[in-house]
Amino acid sequence: MFDASAVFVRGLNGEAAQRAAAWLLGAYLRFALTTTRWTLDGADNLAPFESDGAVVAAFWHECLPLMPALWMHVRRRNPHRHGSVLVSRHRDGRFIGAIMRQFGVQAVFGSAAHVEGKPPKERGGAAGLRALRAVLAADQAVIMTPDGPRGPPRQAAPGVAHLAAASGAPVLPTAARLRHYIRVNSWDRMIVPLPFGRGVLVCLPPMTVQDSEPATLAAIGAALTAAADRAESLCR
Repeated sequence: MFDASAVFVRGLNGEAAQRAAAWLLGAYLRFALTTTRWTLDGADNLAPFESDGAVVAAFWHECLPLMPALWMHVRRRNPHRHGSVLVSRHRDGRFIGAIMRQFGVQAVFGSAAHVEGKPPKERGGAAGLRALRAVLAADQAVIMTPDGPRGPPRQAAPGVAHLAAASGAPVLPTAARLRHYIRVNSWDRMIVPLPFGRGVLVCLPPMTVQDSEPATLAAIGAALTAAADRAESLCR
């Protein structure tokens, strides 16, 4: 699903077919996630960001289909809360953006993997991060998968640290797991939710980021892995 569905997306002819497929997939995710009985672990860590304030909510790419459940929880508390997600400019990225908009999350096109060194025409990476800085300056939320869109899995690209350090916004490590799901045979071993199950949403304490040095990236990665491991252990 999502990046694992890239082949499927590329096989769709025409924008109308892609929009229809995105709507159907979004409808399935909403059905699966709303019929799941969720437990929120770390509510005190999430609470300061439910009303307003800049925050970078980060999680590993494998969790992407599950994390709209956390955003739906936030929107129930505050229907006016705004969020944006960074997705690639390629067709599968636009497909993800169309799905996320169904959950009230706006898409910003770029790639956190294409920031360091600023490749020719910036590949949309630096431009995308500038747009996200504007989102954070307006006290809104940014949602990022630091190992997306192509991996390596569970290895944070520099974009998340660049963004947090430049904006002063904290990084909120998050994760989700279900008792019943399907693992996709993709680079990230993505989790596809099944309906009528039980799940856990995890929010660890927010991190203040001062720079984008390798040690900082390693600390962010360790926090996201700790969140994922905790979610998995609570689901057992």
